[in-house]
Amino acid sequence: MSSNSPRSRTSCVRLRIPFCDVDGMQVVWHGNYFKYFDAARERYFDESGLDLYSTYAQSGIAFPITRTQTKYIRPLRYRDTIDCIALVVEAEFRIVLDFEIRLADDNTLCTRGRSEQVAVHMPGGELELRIPVHIRRALMNH
Repeated sequence: MSSNSPRSRTSCVRLRIPFCDVDGMQVVWHGNYFKYFDAARERYFDESGLDLYSTYAQSGIAFPITRTQTKYIRPLRYRDTIDCIALVVEAEFRIVLDFEIRLADDNTLCTRGRSEQVAVHMPGGELELRIPVHIRRALMNH
């Protein structure tokens, strides 16, 4: 996984494509890739010691995804076993993660993705212009 980040620690989750994720062409429907990215994102956060979605929501900070990007290279199919890999490349003003999906058996690159998240104070939705320092440190020192 290429990155401009000074670190190269990644998190990986292995998944098997279920029948319910494929479309009429017998390939994974494009929207389901975000589920795989979410699984890798959650693993990265867990391995960083963070629970952004419940702990911080209770304290009044949410981390909505504000941008996504996906490049489909090779289609995924029913029963493929995949590795979805996540890498945080920025965590100062926003949290930016890069993703790769590879076939587990031969490491074939199938998909690349990116997501961006910001910190928002709830319930008013005021944008925090920086990621809180303890979150930034945990993510970048993963």
